[in-house]
Amino acid sequence: MHRMASGELHSTYTLGDLRITALRDGYVDMPIRRLRQNGDEPFGDELPEQVTLVGGQLRLSVNAFAIDDGHEIMLIDTGASNAWYPTMGRLPQALDEAGIDVGRIRAVCFTHTHLDHIHGLVLADGRDAFPHLARLLVPRQELGLFRAEARLERFHGMAEPFEAGDRLDTHVEIIGAHGHELGHSCFRVSSGGERILIWGDTVHVPSLQFGRPEVTWEFDDDQDQARESRLRLLALAADDHCFVAGAHLDSPGIGRVTRSGGSFRFEPL
Repeated sequence: MHRMASGELHSTYTLGDLRITALRDGYVDMPIRRLRQNGDEPFGDELPEQVTLVGGQLRLSVNAFAIDDGHEIMLIDTGASNAWYPTMGRLPQALDEAGIDVGRIRAVCFTHTHLDHIHGLVLADGRDAFPHLARLLVPRQELGLFRAEARLERFHGMAEPFEAGDRLDTHVEIIGAHGHELGHSCFRVSSGGERILIWGDTVHVPSLQFGRPEVTWEFDDDQDQARESRLRLLALAADDHCFVAGAHLDSPGIGRVTRSGGSFRFEPL
């Protein structure tokens, strides 16, 4: 991968014949107790010193990713719009900064249906964010969760399911990454002998969870399964020489994973 362009809210890379653009929707600050040790125990004074805090809280970047094949664009996750904290909702500005015409975004896919991933379908003023959207893909196990979101009601009938093992087009296939949510999924994108795993919320706090992947997150639907998925995807990325792109990795959220002793290390690109 090679970085072609970047700005405050975006970075664009080549991946074979594709362009991958990381888009920053903003950030969210979370209390330390969201991190969980084995046994669902929150951290206290023993929080490792390498974890950087902002005002005593964990700052998580919120990222989405665009895949451009030269004809159409597939968007993985959409940010929060105005559905959560006001520190999010900057995806439209990020797209504009990156020079991406929203009319070219024909497919939107969700890694899972938490609100900081799906509400960017609708702009803060209520208009459709992607006026020429043709496909909306949701993990099969989470169709019910998506259709429970009243603000997104006009998209409920459009949503189509996918599951692990599906291939969305010639470049994109689905890898199961369940645990953080019922159908949490990873998108493996391949072109020209290069691969990137767009893995959603596999890692929330990169300063800690690469070195200590056993640490989970309070909002993991199934902490044991989330831990297993994280370990499996970290090993896949390291051993298969894949790049990774994470929704909560520090912006722009793209890099490599390498093995480090009995754990892993993240190398930003």
